[in-house]
Amino acid sequence: MVQLDELVGGQSFAKGVALGLGVAVLVPVAVMALAPAMRPLARSALKAEILADEKGREAAAELGEMMDDLVAEVQDELVEERARAAASQAEEVVEAGARSGSAT
Repeated sequence: MVQLDELVGGQSFAKGVALGLGVAVLVPVAVMALAPAMRPLARSALKAEILADEKGREAAAELGEMMDDLVAEVQDELVEERARAAASQAEEVVEAGARSGSAT
């Protein structure tokens, strides 16, 4: 019949169980002991994150405004160019009409 030591590797299993139990007991104790010191650090980290988030939102809003201004400028330029082109075509039509009218 198979012995338990042979099945689980002898003392290494016992060491692993002891280490696991030790960690399971000591981690909550360590967390409770460090909690008062960790709270100010956590608050500082959250404060820094909130400030960075606000700065990022401000930068994104400014970028959006710049893009809106740029789009408006380009649209105005296109309107002016189209108006000039239409005026130029109208002049050509008038000149062509005047030439054809004086030729007859």
